[in-house]
Amino acid sequence: MGKKRRVTEIALQGPQTLDIAGEAVPVTIRINPRARRHLIKVEPSTRSVILVTPSKRSVESALDFAKEHKDWIAEEVAAVPKGTPFKPGSIIPFLGEDHEIVHHPRARRGVWAEDGAINVSGAAEHIERRVLDFLKVQAREALVERAYANAETAKVKIGRLCLRDTTTRWGSCSCSATLSFSWRLVLAPYWILDYVTAHEVAHLRHLDHSDRFWAVVDKLIPWTDDAEEWLEKNGALLYSYGREG
Repeated sequence: MGKKRRVTEIALQGPQTLDIAGEAVPVTIRINPRARRHLIKVEPSTRSVILVTPSKRSVESALDFAKEHKDWIAEEVAAVPKGTPFKPGSIIPFLGEDHEIVHHPRARRGVWAEDGAINVSGAAEHIERRVLDFLKVQAREALVERAYANAETAKVKIGRLCLRDTTTRWGSCSCSATLSFSWRLVLAPYWILDYVTAHEVAHLRHLDHSDRFWAVVDKLIPWTDDAEEWLEKNGALLYSYGREG
C-alpha cells in the first residue's frame, strides 16, 4: 500500500547466497539511489535476503555488511513461519477461518469450501494448482465487491482491478486509477480485506498518506488501527501458505 519507489534490481553474476546457520539463503541486490546506507530485509514469502544499497559501486560492501549481520539475519529467517503447502491434510485459512484441504478423487465438483474444508476433486497431481486457482477466484470476487462498494461511498471511480502475488505490499494504486491487490488477502479475515480495499480506494482521491488521505480511509473503515495491527502481527504468516516447509 502506498506509493512505490523506483528501485532498480540488478542480477549479479552467479547465484548469490549467504551461509546462515548452515542454510544457503538466497540474496537479491537492489540498487536504490535514495538509500543513504545499506539496508537488509528478509523476504517472508521466500525466506530470502534482500540487500538494498545506493549504487552498483557499493554492492561488494553491501555483501560484507550482510555477512557482518549474519546473526541478525539468522534470527529473522528463523522467525519466518514454516511453509504450508496446498496438499491434503494441510490446514489453511479461508477468509480468516481454518479449513482443511480434503481430496475427493472421484468427485466431479472442482473445488468447493464447505463445513470447514476446502474440497478438491480430480487427480492428486492437480490439487495444489486447483486450490490456488480456487483461492484466486474467491479473492477476486471478494475484492471486487468491497473495492467497488468503497469506491461508490468515496465517490471515486476505479479504472481497473488487478490480482497479484506481491511480496511487499497488500495493495497499490496507480495514477491511472488501477488498483492491484494480493490474492493472499482472501486468507485473512474479511474485515482485513475490506480495510485494504478502502485504503487503496482512498488513494484514488489522494495519492499520498496525508491527513486528508487518512480522513477518507477513516470514513470508509473505522477500524484502521486494528487492521494495521493485525497485518503487522499476522501478515508474514499469510505468505507461508502454498509454500513448502
